[in-house]
Amino acid sequence: MPPQVPGNIAQAFKDMIPFALSVTFFWIVDIVVRALSHGNTAELVTTLLSPLFRAANGYLGFAIIFGFMAFFWFIGVHGPSVVGPAVIAIMYNNQVENLRLFRVGEHAHYALTQSTQDFVALIGGTGATLLVPYIFIFLCKSPELKAVGKASVIPTTFAVNEPLLFGAPIILNPVFMVPFIITPILNSWILKFFVDNLGMNGFMHFLPWPTPGPIGIYMASNFSVLSLLLIAIILVLDFTIWFPFIKAYDKLKLDEEHEIELQKAAAATAGGGTAAPIEVEENTPDFNSREHTNVLVVCAGGGTSGILANSLNKYAKENDIPLEATARAYGQDMDLIKDMDIVILAPQMDAMKDEMRKYTDQYGAVLVPTTGKQYIGLTRDGEGAMKLIFEKINEK
Repeated sequence: MPPQVPGNIAQAFKDMIPFALSVTFFWIVDIVVRALSHGNTAELVTTLLSPLFRAANGYLGFAIIFGFMAFFWFIGVHGPSVVGPAVIAIMYNNQVENLRLFRVGEHAHYALTQSTQDFVALIGGTGATLLVPYIFIFLCKSPELKAVGKASVIPTTFAVNEPLLFGAPIILNPVFMVPFIITPILNSWILKFFVDNLGMNGFMHFLPWPTPGPIGIYMASNFSVLSLLLIAIILVLDFTIWFPFIKAYDKLKLDEEHEIELQKAAAATAGGGTAAPIEVEENTPDFNSREHTNVLVVCAGGGTSGILANSLNKYAKENDIPLEATARAYGQDMDLIKDMDIVILAPQMDAMKDEMRKYTDQYGAVLVPTTGKQYIGLTRDGEGAMKLIFEKINEK
């Protein structure tokens, strides 16, 4: 398209050809399927995949699906993004079927749905971590864990648990491997038992994934009375599983913090009772050296990226810095990169770093991959995030 055409309009025309080819291809396939089988393509696919559907809806299927979601996240790969594409069609189909069955007065008997993932297996985020920040705050003695709990309790309540996963840390922390993987599986099994044996209807209403888990369970089940019992049992179970591991880690952190205090005291004594001040060279970039700076923060689901973008925008507004930050989930509005000066990539998307660099190099933007603790620190420190941005731009 000519350069005078706005980018979003030009992109729409670019998408027309592949979109038209895809529609045409599957239209032809559907015509052939209808002629040969007297049914449509969707019915044929459902029939062919029915063994997979049956396996996924069993206890073993639940363990594989939600166990691997947690396992991949534990080793630093966004589990729902890896496992989800293989089962999302089953989940959505089951949830739609549950609503149909409920409307005709039958038992909505499908336990594996998208809401099962969002509000039961991954309640509070992958690993079923809803109660973990509360345990950190009220039942831990370590000042560091209390601080992590306070910083992550609100995001985790709304299923954005990256501040907790990277702040504690839980990711790649052997202390937490067992509860992180086992809790989602057991939660999903309890739901399946309620649906299969106690007559509770499976989830039938779609709700946004950041809906707090207990609210999502109650609403998605069409306000079932049994869902209130389900919520209570899940919360008790999750607390019972997580608590001993958190207390063990709390003791490790206390020992670690005590050792640090002893080292500081020893250093002060060796220096004659007072520790010599450490001179730090101030090298703060000039935040107003540019006419305007556009920042894009990218994470897996748009949760923590929104927290960091808000932190940047707040600091920029309070200090009259000409900067605007935007948050997106990976894959959303990739054409935005052409208008960006810098792109910050969340640690859970590190596997996509090389792919993202193709876009940033194409449009002359700076790509900044981050580590777990660094990223979570940036979400809490607007000034520190601003310094990082201008340092990276000045290095270009």
